[in-house]
Amino acid sequence: MIRTATSADVPVIHAMVRELAEYEKALDEVRASEEQLREALFGERPAAFAHIAETDEGEVVGFALWFLNFSTWRGVHGIYLEDLYVRPSRRGGGHGKALLRELARICVERGYERLEWSVLDWNTPSINFYKSLGARPQDEWTVYRLTDEALASLGSAP
Repeated sequence: MIRTATSADVPVIHAMVRELAEYEKALDEVRASEEQLREALFGERPAAFAHIAETDEGEVVGFALWFLNFSTWRGVHGIYLEDLYVRPSRRGGGHGKALLRELARICVERGYERLEWSVLDWNTPSINFYKSLGARPQDEWTVYRLTDEALASLGSAP
């Protein structure tokens, strides 16, 4: 079952964010607190959205956290999937596909023309899963990121 996340889901979302970061060998980079997630997802002006995958018994087994992007070429919004995670013991049960299907449904319903995300190049199981759904890599593009000192330096330059 896929459902929209509620504020009560924040602790389990936070825990799964940390599990995902550990899987991606980057747990030391997680700085987000539960309160920051709560504000981003359920504050006065939400900047992100989340869906929960749970079993028939109500056990939370995965989540998708996303936000809107915009294509100047297409002239419409799309969804950028920041995190898709299913707990290892529940993988293969269709939860990841169901989460992506829900996001695709939202795109179709709202007239969004893209559903995009990034995947680590060593994450072969995920890459194969995404390709099985018809997703294609954007090999011509390279992601760039400014953080920490570089961001502060550029942002405070005259």
